[in-house]
Amino acid sequence: QVQLVESGGGLVQAGGSLRLSCAASGRPFSRFGMGWFRQAPGKEREFVAGISQIGGNTNYGDSVKGRFTISRDNAKSAVYLQMNSLRSEDTAVYYCAAHLPTAYSVVVVTTINEYDYWGQGTQVTVSS
Repeated sequence: QVQLVESGGGLVQAGGSLRLSCAASGRPFSRFGMGWFRQAPGKEREFVAGISQIGGNTNYGDSVKGRFTISRDNAKSAVYLQMNSLRSEDTAVYYCAAHLPTAYSVVVVTTINEYDYWGQGTQVTVSS
């Protein structure tokens, strides 16, 4: 089992920045590919950003490219999402997720059903 706990959400004005953190525990963090998803009211959960288990490869949803940056610190068992130039449409609950590949992998997983563990989410609200 892996426990994921998100933090860093809150209320911010449009154009502002937030940094989300996700702390992992329970299994060696370096084994996992990590991702961030979000879900706005009345909408499906969508992929925001992902980072591979090894190699530091990243991938982003089209709506956040150039504004958000995902990073990981294996020594701290944490993954981060730096969000800049926030827009009202970024308002959502943001979820951290972990994917356990069957072998060492440089692939960034982008689909929801490939992730094995999920955090409880943190609310991000962007006021216009």
